[in-house]
Amino acid sequence: MQHSAFIRSGGEILVDALKIHGVDTVYCLPGESFLPVIDALAGATDAIRTIVTRHEAAAANMAEAHGKLTGRPGICFVTRGPGASHAAIGIHTASQDSTPLILFIGQVGTSMRGREAWQEVDYPAMFGGMAKWVVEVDRPERLPELISRAFHVAVSGRPGPVVVALPEDVLGASAEVADAQPYKRVAAHPGADDLARLTAMLEASERPFIIVGGGGWDAKACRDFQRFVEAFDLPVAAAFRRQDILDNHHPNYVGHAGLGPNPKLVARIRAADLILAIGPRLGETTTAGYTLFELPRPAQRFIHVHADPLELGRVYQADLPINAGVREFAAAAAVLKPQTSTGGPAPWSAGVKAARADYLADQIPGSIPGSLPGRLDLGAVMVHLRETLPKDAIFTNGAGNYAIWVHKFHRYGGFRTQLAPTSGAMGYGLPAAIAAKLLEPARDVICFAGDGCFQMSGQELATGCQYGAGVVVILVNNGIYGSIRMHQEREYPGRVFATTLENPDFPALARAYGAFGERVEETDAFADALNRARAFAAQTNKPALLELVIDPEAITPSATLTGLRAAALKAGAGGKSPPDGGKDHR
Repeated sequence: MQHSAFIRSGGEILVDALKIHGVDTVYCLPGESFLPVIDALAGATDAIRTIVTRHEAAAANMAEAHGKLTGRPGICFVTRGPGASHAAIGIHTASQDSTPLILFIGQVGTSMRGREAWQEVDYPAMFGGMAKWVVEVDRPERLPELISRAFHVAVSGRPGPVVVALPEDVLGASAEVADAQPYKRVAAHPGADDLARLTAMLEASERPFIIVGGGGWDAKACRDFQRFVEAFDLPVAAAFRRQDILDNHHPNYVGHAGLGPNPKLVARIRAADLILAIGPRLGETTTAGYTLFELPRPAQRFIHVHADPLELGRVYQADLPINAGVREFAAAAAVLKPQTSTGGPAPWSAGVKAARADYLADQIPGSIPGSLPGRLDLGAVMVHLRETLPKDAIFTNGAGNYAIWVHKFHRYGGFRTQLAPTSGAMGYGLPAAIAAKLLEPARDVICFAGDGCFQMSGQELATGCQYGAGVVVILVNNGIYGSIRMHQEREYPGRVFATTLENPDFPALARAYGAFGERVEETDAFADALNRARAFAAQTNKPALLELVIDPEAITPSATLTGLRAAALKAGAGGKSPPDGGKDHR
């Protein structure tokens, strides 16, 4: 049904369009380049909540987390030039993580374009390699049309980010124009022949294995996927940072194909005779630098399900490529049944049980011979968290070696209990946690961050205090950029440079913002400190921060810096400076 046309400013047309498309929250850092939008948002507080951050990168990360949690485009507004540059991190993360997001950027007036006016940027050139679509609105009459298209592009096929540039004179001008209707997501469905062939290939195999991941999942799709897994009794590993698609307590969940995977899991994947990849691109981290499978043709029979036809065959050639959205595929797969089953266990069921046992054994801290130095055992902290927190607690994190403990020892309770960037972006955890808590105020939200990671977005504690986001931040402080130091010791052993951090008093900093802050230096002190932090967050609706001081030697759950250095020296690495023009080895 066509909405009637009436005269409004460009800012009002845009905000009315957001309401029509179901937007209830926008994340922004205000700028004079889009003041008409800010004014229109002031008149729409009954429908849209505006969250003002302290940095544009945080606004973009919050919008990205919103898109992950809801499946609807997260909405971010930033000003031109510097603001857009800061927000670029959210576009990169949304692109690599297949998250629907729309970034609206204020732009110089149309009469000034092409003159390198103040803070002018060519946004199609800037974002063209990251975003699914970049557009600059040229007149207010086109706002309903172009915003509708932005929503359709963000959610259809492989989800991803869209960038819309808004010249300030377009927003301030008035126009008589009709509104569009709400967007409708478009996705491919698997064909009957594809499903029949998939079933036949499964039944002809002896050691099938699923790797699940990618974007576009929702709670129903996860339930449908679980029904399919149970019907065929299939082992499931999660792609990098997609551990919440199948409840980790489920007997068919067997581990995480990401950073620091269980060697037994890697061996099982390599020994499989059929790989069914549902949703993931099978990128560098999930495939251990593209070494997990042979290129371009895996040795195993290979079925690849992906929402983007351009991804199928891009890196790996599949015996059966299926172009389908994960929701559509999961719904179709949920009703499939084994055709030759006699009612007994599948031929590979014993292998599934063994893989599950290996996964559980690997989740015991100290299960690898040797002990890590220091008075605080991060593995024991993780075990306490998984035994104490509700199953639906949301865990967020950015990037750093501390995340290896989180991914290795926590058991995610299903969709959506994990918010972590597959792009490997530092500074993501706290903004994502705040967005999650604002969306899900009744759930525990735990943010993990390293000392380096936290300082990229720690100012957002102020945002959490202002808007009542009672998250718990677990800050792992080892005084170094841990992952970089690890690679430095492997490749340039003993030549430590540019990876040491001098840090502030983190608990005092948290208290200065109005949050809770406490320092924890021993394992036995963590449980009581966690209780105090959770109680503060619940009673005040403000963040609580626990600084966990760990020995920098404990660089992974199974390795020390000294051990890495010794192994590198024994292998003949290091001892000389890199050649001029050498690569960045991070």
